[in-house]
This record gives sequence, C-alpha cells and structure tokens, in this order.
Amino acid sequence: MREYLLTILVAALVTYLLTPAVRKFAVWFGAQAAPRDRDVHVIPTPRLGGLAMFGGMVAALIVASGLPKMRQVLAEGDVSVGRALLLAGGLIVLLGIADDRWGVDPLTKFAGQVAAAGIFIMQGIQLYVLPLPSGEPLSLPPAYGVPLTVLVVVATINAVNFIDGLDGLAAGVVGIASLALFSYAYLLSHAKGITTLSGPTLTAAVLVGICAGFLPHNFNPARIFMGDTGSMLIGLLLSGSTIMLTGQFDPAIIGTYRLFPLYVPLLMVPLVAAVPFVDMLLAVWRRTSDGRSPFSPDKRHLHHRLLELGHSHRRAVLIMYFWVGLLAGGLMGMATTSNLVLVGSATLTVAVGGVVLMIALPRLTHRRATATTPTGVPAATPTGAPPAEDVPTGKHRQHI
Repeated sequence: MREYLLTILVAALVTYLLTPAVRKFAVWFGAQAAPRDRDVHVIPTPRLGGLAMFGGMVAALIVASGLPKMRQVLAEGDVSVGRALLLAGGLIVLLGIADDRWGVDPLTKFAGQVAAAGIFIMQGIQLYVLPLPSGEPLSLPPAYGVPLTVLVVVATINAVNFIDGLDGLAAGVVGIASLALFSYAYLLSHAKGITTLSGPTLTAAVLVGICAGFLPHNFNPARIFMGDTGSMLIGLLLSGSTIMLTGQFDPAIIGTYRLFPLYVPLLMVPLVAAVPFVDMLLAVWRRTSDGRSPFSPDKRHLHHRLLELGHSHRRAVLIMYFWVGLLAGGLMGMATTSNLVLVGSATLTVAVGGVVLMIALPRLTHRRATATTPTGVPAATPTGAPPAEDVPTGKHRQHI
C-alpha cells in the first residue's frame, strides 16, 4: 500500500505544481475557451490542463519504475502497463492539444481514440475474459475481445468528455470513480493471495493522483480547464484500469475466496461511471431524435439541467459528486459485506433523501432570498440562472 500512496502523492503534487506553468503556456499558445451561447463560463479561460495531468502521470510512472515491486507491475507478464499508458496517453494528449488550440473534427478525434485503444491492445491491455454470474469465465477470442476493448475505450473517453461541462466536474467525478476502482482492485488482488501490486491498481492510483492535483485549479471559479487534452486522458486511464480489472482476472478466484459477489466486476464500471454514461446516452438519443448528429453540441446536458433547476454552479457540481460517490460507495459496501439487504436499504434511503434535497434546495434558497429582501421582492434574474453572486466563471470547450 505504501508504494501506491507514494505514487498517488507524486502524481498529485507534480500535477498541482505544473498546472500554473501550463496555464501561462496555454495563454501564450492561444489555447483559450472563449464564451459561447451554450457555455456557462463568461470570461476566456485557458485550456490544456490535461498537459499538466499528463506530466503528473509520467512523473508517477517514473517514480514507480524505481520501486522494485512496482517495477514488476509496469511489465507484468504479457502486459506492459507503463509503455501502454505512456504511448496511448501521449497520442491522446497530442490529439487533445490540437483540438484545444485549433479544433479537430469528430471523425479525426474518433480515429485517434481508436488508435489509442489499438496501442492498449498491442501492449496486452485487452478484454480476454468476461466473468459470468455463474462464476465461470467466458473466454473472448480476438475477434470479440479486440472490438469490445475498442468499444470500452472509446465509450469511456467520450463519456468523460460529455460530462466535462462545469468547473471541477470531470476531475471530481473521475477522481471518485478511480478511487472506487483503486479500492476494489487493491482488495481483489489482495484476496488472490499472490500480490497486492497489479496493473489496474497502479493505473487507478495514478488517475486518483492527477485528478486530485488538478482539481484545486479547476474548481469553481476555474483558473484553467483540462480541455479535451485532459478529459480524453483521464477517460483513457479509466478505461485502461477497467479493462485490466474486469477482463484479465479469473472470476473463479473470486468465488474461491468468497470476498466479493461474482457480479461486482460486471457492475463496478457502469455504476461508478453511471453519470457520464447516462449523460452520453441521453445526449445521443436526444440529438438523433431531433434529426441531428449525435456529435453536435448542445446545452442540455445533466449539469445544464441542474443549473436550470436553480442550483448554483458549485452546488450543481457537488450534487454530481454526491450521486457518483453514492453509487460507488453502495457498490463497495455490497462487495465487502454479506448483508446486501442492509447496504441496499441504506443506499436507497440516502438516494431518496438526495432527490428530495436536490428538488427542495433551490426553492428554499429562493424563499430565503425573498424573505430577506427589504421590498419583499427578490432581484430579477434570468430564468434558470444561478444567483447573481454565484455566476459561473468557468468552463467549457465544445462537447463532442
């Protein structure tokens, strides 16, 4: 565990320290997000924050390669984790820089994402098996494993990209998801009784670190955006950890130790990434129903709807954190205890309370503001806009 904690610390510290320098470079380079009608930020804000995150990832991998036991993880068996992350991550970052500065059409970005998935596959990060509820592994030949791997990578990258619409939203949500994956991967590898050091655990640890290091600069009001450079990078790392965790562990071992329900590997990723995936699916359905391209941008994402309900920018972000944390925490509770009814009941109770608060808070805030206004009439604000004192000043570049 100490090796992982050191990796997380290095990734967070280097990312945090590099971000101000990257911000100055983005201003000089001309990679800034000018406010548009569908955006929620009101001033030009530098992009390219993902460049600092990539620097944090590289630093963490360098430190890990200097630790004897972690060196085995970076090249365990047929999987070269370190090389895969560096090559695929480097390609994604170059693509993201071009998009943040000049703009790249969706087809080119899709091709780059597929190429990054191909690098993963060439380095051994691929879906080889799928755990079934019966406990038996379903072997996937290359004809099925390769396209499924590409699908997971591309879908995860774009799911993160879709949710990257408010200050600190993507970094926080992915940070929570990666923390859940890290905890699960660590406990799972420990349950095998062989080693607590594994590729998915290291990848998730790096992802936790770079998200934690970037978030202080990106939380409302954001001083820099991660841009496509960052959203595609963290989506790539999230997919890599997911593929290694769900597609390269023998579920029969889990059944032997009886530490986790057999279906947890199948549920982990959809649940911890439920918010961005649901947002992506709703956006695709909404746009195609309107007769538009599924890649055409709009201002009807889940976070935009929270703003329309009357939530402030920060509160909307914290609400998204809450739902991702609740889903991840509920799943981890079911994975580590035999009393599934108790965990499920507690999760459902908290969820109902969350829905009530999410609907009631804007009304309570409005009533309080009305009661404290001397004339009894609150100051006029545009419909669905946040309070004047909390006008968002951050985010965003174009969604694809």
